[in-house]
Amino acid sequence: MMEQVEQLKGQALAEVKAVRDLKQLDELRLKYLGRKGQIKAILRSLGQLPAEQRPQAGQRVNQATQEVQAALESRQAELQRQAEEAKVHSESIDVTLPGRRPAQGVFHPLTQIVNEIIEIFAGLGFDVVTGPEIESDYYNFEALNIPKDHPARDMQDTFYLSEDTVLRTHTSPVQVRYMEVHKPPVRIVSPGRVYRNETADASHLPMFSQVEGLLVDEGIHFGHFKGVLQAFARQMFSPETEVRFRPSFFPFTEPSAEMDIRFGERGDWLEIMGAGMVDPEVFRHVDYDSEKYTGFAFGMGCERIAMLKYGIEDIRLLYDNDVRILEQFR
Repeated sequence: MMEQVEQLKGQALAEVKAVRDLKQLDELRLKYLGRKGQIKAILRSLGQLPAEQRPQAGQRVNQATQEVQAALESRQAELQRQAEEAKVHSESIDVTLPGRRPAQGVFHPLTQIVNEIIEIFAGLGFDVVTGPEIESDYYNFEALNIPKDHPARDMQDTFYLSEDTVLRTHTSPVQVRYMEVHKPPVRIVSPGRVYRNETADASHLPMFSQVEGLLVDEGIHFGHFKGVLQAFARQMFSPETEVRFRPSFFPFTEPSAEMDIRFGERGDWLEIMGAGMVDPEVFRHVDYDSEKYTGFAFGMGCERIAMLKYGIEDIRLLYDNDVRILEQFR
């Protein structure tokens, strides 16, 4: 029996050493040390030996059991360590590889221009005010000195949603709404989308963006008007930008002017906005004393500013959502 114990122990230790995974190791534990295992079977057979041989044989079986148990535990710890190392290696990041730079988004060029316009006027003390795109006929026209039979309405081909409701043709209604609830001094710009029933071409769209502005206070005159708009043009384009004002007509300003800048290698004059001193009739609609207060208003199409600044020749490119175009304005 002693030889059988030693032979079985050697066999178990060899198999434990050769095992490659925890499942096989558990099978070996059952094979040798389980309730029906081979070493346990020898232990149960000790009763068949003479009484004087049982203590020594029992000691040998227990020693073999302990050695096999220790070998199993040692191999289990080694296999678990190897499994953990393999998992760490498979899930680790190779920090020696160059990183993958994530794609960086960028504001649409038109959004950039609107933000820049707002930033310039904010630096001049103007607040930003917005209003509804669906507007009443009163705020869009009548409160701006454009009654129903006024020929100026023909200049703005309007989308009517009902007899008295329109898609606003400019952001000027925001100025009226603001003055109704605020007393002078007033210094605001109003950005937003506007709508006109026009055929899309290289310089026109039925929907476009505007930023309009209004300044009202005591003692405001045409010199203030020219100074503010000239400061804007030189911050938007360049400090050397030349500016001129040409007489024009708008129902809600008097006198009215178009503002041009000298642009390009040939030095052509290009219009960038309309403006003028606020007509007293507009003040009457908001209960401002036109004998005490004066002011000026201006408005520009943001697409035109973007086209001039970025050298875009077709306004429709701003709305094509072509990534090849948009990526140029990082």
